[in-house]
Amino acid sequence: MSRIGILALLLSTAWVATAAAENNYNVLFIAVDDLRPELGCYGRSPTVSPSLDALAKHSVVFRNHFVQVPTCGASRFALLTGRSPSKTGAMGNEAMYSGKNALSHEQLPGAQSLPELFRRSGYHTTLIGKISHTADGKVYAYNGKGDGRDEVPHAWDDLATPYGPWKRGWGIFFAYADGKHREDGGGHSDLMEFTVEEDKDLPDGLMAETAIEKLKAYGKNNERFFMGLGFFKPHLPFVATKQDWEAVDAMDIQPALHGTKPNTAYWHSSGEFYKYKTDYPKTNPLAKEDQITARKAYLACVRYTDRQIGKVLSALKETGLEDSTIVVVWGDHGWHLGESALWAKHASHERALNSPLLIKVPGVTDKGSMTEALAETLDIYPTLIQLCDTKFQKTQHPLDGVSLASIVQGNRDKVRDVAVSYWRGNQVSIRDDQHRMIVEMQKGTPQKIELYDIQETPDPLENLAKEKPDVVSKLLQAAQDASP
Repeated sequence: MSRIGILALLLSTAWVATAAAENNYNVLFIAVDDLRPELGCYGRSPTVSPSLDALAKHSVVFRNHFVQVPTCGASRFALLTGRSPSKTGAMGNEAMYSGKNALSHEQLPGAQSLPELFRRSGYHTTLIGKISHTADGKVYAYNGKGDGRDEVPHAWDDLATPYGPWKRGWGIFFAYADGKHREDGGGHSDLMEFTVEEDKDLPDGLMAETAIEKLKAYGKNNERFFMGLGFFKPHLPFVATKQDWEAVDAMDIQPALHGTKPNTAYWHSSGEFYKYKTDYPKTNPLAKEDQITARKAYLACVRYTDRQIGKVLSALKETGLEDSTIVVVWGDHGWHLGESALWAKHASHERALNSPLLIKVPGVTDKGSMTEALAETLDIYPTLIQLCDTKFQKTQHPLDGVSLASIVQGNRDKVRDVAVSYWRGNQVSIRDDQHRMIVEMQKGTPQKIELYDIQETPDPLENLAKEKPDVVSKLLQAAQDASP
C-alpha cells in the first residue's frame, strides 16, 4: 500500500475512533402510554411491575417527573422536539404534523427532533410502536384515512411496528383479540377484555418480539442504535392476557382514595372512559365494587406491559448490549384511577401530570437511586445529548429543558426549582417541592387560582390559595414567566 493509502487508512481509523468516543452509548427509549407511577419502585403495593422494579435497582428513579401536557400527542411533541408549550402553544394530539408547529419534511440545518439528532450523529434509528402520537409513526386518522407520511420526518431509519391481524396502526392501538379493534366498524367498545393466553396474541407482545429481533441484529453488527419502543397498554381499552387478569383479580385492591368530585374549577367528566361498554352502571363516582374492577383492569394491563419490558431487557443483556446502552423508561402522562371521580388524564392536577421516569446508564447508575428532584419531560432531550455526547448537536430550535445528567451522575441534588405544565384554556400548573398551583392565565391576568399541599395528598382536597399568599405569589411569578 502507498504512503498516501496508509495515511488515509490511519485517518479513517482515527475518525471512527473519535466518532465512537462522541457517541458514547446506544439508547433504548421505552415509552408507556397512560402509565402513572403505579409501580413497586414508586412504593406501590401490591406490585404488578417486577421487571421495572428490577430495572429501578440499577437506575435513577425520578419520583417527581412531570409531563408538559396531560395528553398523548402534545406530551410526546414536547419530548421529541424539546420545545415548551409556552413557546409553541402545542396542546393537541396532531401537533407533530398539523398546524403552525408541524415538522418540516425538508431536512433543516438543525435537528427537529430527538431521534433525528441521533440519526444525524450516525446512529441507526428504529421505531416500534407509539413514540410520537400515531401508533406506528405514520400519519393516519383513527379511521385509517391519511397519506401515511412520516409523523416525525428524518427521524427513523426503520419503521418496524408489527401489525399482526389488526393490519394497521390505529387497529393495533385500540386492539381486542383476534384482529378486532375499536375502529373497525364492528362496534367493539368493551372497557376490558382478558381472554387470550399468549402475550403475542396482542400487539404489545408482538412489539416486544420485534424489539428482541432488532436487538439481536444490533448485537451482531456492533452499530450504534437509538430504538424507540412505545407500548400501548395500559391505555384504554383495558386488554391483556387471561393470566394478567387472574393474577390481579386475586390481589387485595382498594377503591379509589378521595373518590368523589372535589371543589375545583379544573375537573372534567372522563368522557373517554365512559364511552366504553361496561357490565355495571356508568355512575360517577362508580360504586366501590365497580371502582375496584376498573382499577384491577388497569393494573392487569400494567402487569402485561411490564412483562414485555422484561423480555426486551433480558434480550438486551443476552445480546451483550446491556453495558453499552442507556435505558430510559418514560410514561407520557399520569392517569386518575377514580381519585377525584376522574378516570382519565386531561387535567391539570398532580395525578394526571406525574409519570414514571427511569434512567439507567451503564457504569454510572449501577447501584440505583431514588431522587426527589423535580424533572420535566423537556429535560430528557438535553440529558441524552449530554450523556451520549452525540456527534451532531445542532437543533433547529433552542431546547427548553435542563439536562438531568448531573443528577444521574450523582453530582447534584436538583437542577430546577419548579416544574411547569400546561393544558387547554391557558391553564398553567406549577409544581415546587411542596405545592401545586393551578391558574388560568387570561391575557397575562391570573384567574381561578388553586393551591394544594402535595405533601399532604396528591389529590385536590383543600385549596390553600387564600391561606398561603406568599406561596401563591412565588408560583404565580413562575406561571406568568412560563405562560403561553
